[in-house]
Amino acid sequence: MSPKPLDYESLNENVKKVAYAVRGELYLRASELQKEGKKIIFTNVGNPHALGQKPLTFPRQVVALCQAPFLLDDPNVGLIFPADAIARAKHYLSMTSGGLGAYSDSRGLPGIRKEVADFIGRRDGYPSDPELIFLTDGASKGVMQILNTIIRNGNDGILVPVPQYPLYSAAISLYGGSLVPYFLEEEANWGIDFNSIRQSVAAARSKGITVRAMVIINPGNPTGQCLSEANIRELLKFCFHENLVLLADEVYQQNVYQDERPFISARKILFDMGPPISKEVQLISFHTVSKGYWGECGQRGGYFEMTNLPPKTVDEIYKVASISLSPNVPGQIFLGLMVNPLKPGDISYLKFATESKAILESLRKRAHIMTDGFNSCRNVVCNFTEGAMYSFPQIRLPLKAIEAAKKAGKAPDVFYCLKLLEATGISTVPGSGFGQKEGVFHLRTTILPAEEEMPAIMASFKKFNDAFMEQYEDYRGYSRM
Repeated sequence: MSPKPLDYESLNENVKKVAYAVRGELYLRASELQKEGKKIIFTNVGNPHALGQKPLTFPRQVVALCQAPFLLDDPNVGLIFPADAIARAKHYLSMTSGGLGAYSDSRGLPGIRKEVADFIGRRDGYPSDPELIFLTDGASKGVMQILNTIIRNGNDGILVPVPQYPLYSAAISLYGGSLVPYFLEEEANWGIDFNSIRQSVAAARSKGITVRAMVIINPGNPTGQCLSEANIRELLKFCFHENLVLLADEVYQQNVYQDERPFISARKILFDMGPPISKEVQLISFHTVSKGYWGECGQRGGYFEMTNLPPKTVDEIYKVASISLSPNVPGQIFLGLMVNPLKPGDISYLKFATESKAILESLRKRAHIMTDGFNSCRNVVCNFTEGAMYSFPQIRLPLKAIEAAKKAGKAPDVFYCLKLLEATGISTVPGSGFGQKEGVFHLRTTILPAEEEMPAIMASFKKFNDAFMEQYEDYRGYSRM
């Protein structure tokens, strides 16, 4: 009997090629242990509210009123909700064609797209066109839509930084393209080596691959570095000379924990450079409500902005967006609230500013606690988390541990992370899930556990790591640093 269409052997091969380590073997094992009653600290995914971050009050008040508009008719509504939240809820409801339960335009509500454009204009000093902004269910949906538009067949390549966020490798596999890696330099604080990038492009082209786009993640995931203005200028020049679309993943732009390299958007630098580059380089920029001090991952609000794309291409992207009818409307309202925040003098401003400042200051402290904690451990070295939400320490595994991993049928870093999970309940992601140089091993963890819990978590990690190294160290050698 021939296999049925949805039997495994009959599935689309591109679906079977997809790998997504953030929700992979470690996560599944952690979920099993949790069901068995073990306390698990899920640091495998940047999910702030799941690790105790409290939602900002004002946005939740506004969306609550939008979800239950009958509250606005209650004569006592002003006793529960501040006047600016009531006004903002009415503002957003007036943009819809029937409240939050009605579809919006497939690109998102025009009024909120205008708020996004105004935000971009204030941030960059150059006006933005709302017609070139599409709202999406989180930034990930936007990334997938653009990759689907760019990739035509298996000979189309996308330059992706390695270590990389596995959304990119997974989506490129799903759409049948080729990932072209360019390695970040760990010894240079995960900096960009342009000679390495040129070699990657040349190697891909020698195999018949047409490199069509380049991804940057700034601040970096999983590596936590912030790109300098000079770095981004060089990247834009490279894209200009090589005729590449630049995909700028800038979802962590609020998450910066040092003052030497503040976030600067690729779009601002592109326009600062002037013609011909500012008129020629095609750029797609992504942002979301899931990160920063908002952390509203479950609300699925995001956008992408298109620069220097021809109108016919924008029309095709709109056509494909229309298949899904509408991005979710509550997520759009959260996005509007993020890009059009409260201002000094507003009734709720002081509370909002106090809450958001406390979150960012705590994240900065946690970045230091985690980096210092890793660097105090035997055979572990970690660059400082300059931005984003992650640490990506290198684990110098003894050869005996690497051999034990092979006997267990596991990659060495997976073996280490599973042992860590079983011993401590700390759920991480092995570096192999993001890509890493041959013979070098890492893990990724978020810096999101509560600040007061962080010392105990790092003490637990250190105790495990020291015992692991004691068990497997026989001084015959290590994975290379």
